[in-house]
Parts: sequence; structure tokens; C-alpha cells
Amino acid sequence: MYALARVSPTVITAVNARRVLLHLQGLSAQPSQSSTKKVSDLVHRLGYLQIDSINALERAHHLILGTRLDGYKPAHLAHGLEQSRNLFEHWTHDACAIPTIWFDHWKHRFARYEISVKESAWWQSHFRGDPATYLRRTLARIRREGPLRARDFEPPDDHRSQGWWEWHPDKAALEHLWRSGRLAVVRRDRFEKVYDLMERVIPDAHATERSDEGAHLDWACREAIARIGIGTPAEIARFMAAVSLSEARMWCAAAVKRGELIEVLVESANGERPSKCVALCDWKKFARAPIDDRIVPLCPFDPVVRERARVSRLFGFDYRFEAFTPAAKREFGYYVLPLLEGDKFIGRIDPKFDRASETLIVRGPWWEDGVKANAARMTRLELAIDRLALQIGAKHWTFAEKCARMLSPRR
Repeated sequence: MYALARVSPTVITAVNARRVLLHLQGLSAQPSQSSTKKVSDLVHRLGYLQIDSINALERAHHLILGTRLDGYKPAHLAHGLEQSRNLFEHWTHDACAIPTIWFDHWKHRFARYEISVKESAWWQSHFRGDPATYLRRTLARIRREGPLRARDFEPPDDHRSQGWWEWHPDKAALEHLWRSGRLAVVRRDRFEKVYDLMERVIPDAHATERSDEGAHLDWACREAIARIGIGTPAEIARFMAAVSLSEARMWCAAAVKRGELIEVLVESANGERPSKCVALCDWKKFARAPIDDRIVPLCPFDPVVRERARVSRLFGFDYRFEAFTPAAKREFGYYVLPLLEGDKFIGRIDPKFDRASETLIVRGPWWEDGVKANAARMTRLELAIDRLALQIGAKHWTFAEKCARMLSPRR
């Protein structure tokens, strides 16, 4: 951690720190009406939107947007990714929708990837000792034929896939060319990537020069702190996964010296010692913003809960994603959603969409210690589940264990 100034830093309570985070991440107020523009604006406000394949309930990107926008439809996101192209799909910590105006900064990521992949035995093993031939052949075919999927390439006769990541050579080549910036995801068909040349998909962005190193560092850290308000250098570095911890520390120290940020100590809600952080100078106005007391079930990949240690520190809430935990060892369930009420996490549910019966089945709720399941709270929870059912297209929903009657979503 960089050295603190001699003046004692401001102390911020965990409550105020989490209120700042919730406000900047679009969860303090009632949802506004969705539109294609609102979706693109929201992705920019969040910084990125994680795209995940798990579909037990609904894809993560749709759930994240649906908590913040009324009447959200997947077509609203598809417009930004596939028509206006003001969003593009690439990588931060995972596959995400990203504002295209930042494309010049992604060119640093493309270059880093090119270096790292040459040192990866796992990646090289996919190309049967001849990556150059596969990459050249795959790129030439897309250049000649236009957008293609992995299934449009015939795997070698002796290829036997043993798992999710056991790609045949052409699929590995497609991913390599995408990660290195030569291909773009032009659209998804039933969630399967369709690839085309980057210069054909977003030609203007593709033609931009890569930002210089100093501008890139400033962008990554400045955009991160603008979206979390208060954070450690490590949280700032991890936000875009674009710079190192040492670079983020250096930037934070310089930003404090310039008077753009202040050093603070943030108290913990879980009993840990206060954390040394930096904060926006006007953090208080975000902490004072009204927060609606509705209950919001958050997707496991929501940016508010992605940093599990921060959730524990600011909210005193212990949350784990158990989808990849063996069923017998899960404490709660496969796709558990934390329940946010105002500025507190009050419990969790484990919902699953039975598409055959068009029914949303909800296990739980499991309440946090000290949270009372009074009539008002149960009404708010039912309203939240109504809204979730409506978003995913369920005609009915039911509590799996506590309620035998079917409840229709309020429309």
C-alpha cells in the first residue's frame, strides 16, 4: 500500500461506503424504463456487463440489466452489440459487453494476450504443434466466406472432446483470433459465437491507434474509481483487469497528490480492521442519495457482488457461488441470488426456471440472522419474484417447499 499522508485520513463507515457503491452501480433508485439507448448507457455506467452461459434461470447479462431497467428485453442489448455497435464483446475478467468508445484501450489487452498465449502450453496443445497454419487457414476462410461459427469448421477425425474446454484446433484458432483482436463476435446464435473480421464489424474503432501507456493506466484507474466511488488499489486494478496492482498503487498515490482523490479508512461490517482506500472527493453526495427499500434479487455475476471480499467487508454478507460445487456439498443451491433490501443483504433464494411448465420454482428464502420475515417483507419479496418471473417469461412461480399454490406474476 502506498504511504499515507501525515494528516489523518477520513473515516468512512461501511454503511456509507456501500451506499456509494450501490448508487454508482445503479441500484439505489427504482428502475427506469428500458430502451436500446438506456441499455447502452447503463453498460457504460457499470463499466462492463458480464456475459455468462449458465441458463438455469436466465443469462447473467439479462438478469443484471433487468434489475435496473423496467421492461428490459434482450433485443435492447442485442441492438448495441449487433446493430449500432456502440458495444462490443470481449474480455475483462471474463467475457463482457464493453463500450466501443474504449476500443483503443483494448488494443493493449490484445497485445498482452499475444505474448501470454505463446507461453501457454495448454493453448499451444490445441494446435497440434502447428499454430501458424491453423490461425492462417481459419482467418483466411472467414475473410473469404464471411461470419462463421465453430461448428462451421469440421474437427479432425481423431478429435475427441472430453469437456467444455477441449476445443478442436479451428475452435481454438477462432478464440485465439478473437482474444488477439483480429476477429470480433458479430452476433450470437443461440448463445454460440459467430465470428467475423474485426475491421468489418467495427471498422472505425479498429482503425484507431492504441492509447499510449500513460493514458491507458489513467483510463483504467479513473474509470474504475468513478464506478465504485471508494476502493482499495487492488479493487481498482481488478475492476477492468487492465493494469497491475503496482501500477494502480502508483496511480492512486499520484491522484491523491493531485487532489483528485482522498485517502480514507473504511470501517468493516464483518469485524475486520478498517481498510485503507482512496475515494472520490465528492463521495458524500452519493452516500446521501436516497435508496429505495424494494427487495432486489441480484445475479451471482452482478458487479456489486463480484468482489466477494468487498461484499463481506461492506455488507457483512458471506456469499459464495456454488454452481461448480458438487451438489452434496452446496450449502444453499446451484444458482443462489442474494437478496438486497435497501442497502443491506437480508437473505438469499435459489430459483430455477422449469421451462416445460413455464414455472419459476424458488427454493428458500434463507434469511440472514436478525432479519424478520414479517408480512411487509414477504410482500416485498413476492413483488420481487413477480418481477423476476415476468422478466424471464415464466407464467407462474411457486415457493418449492413452503407454498403449494401457484402465484401468477402481477402484470
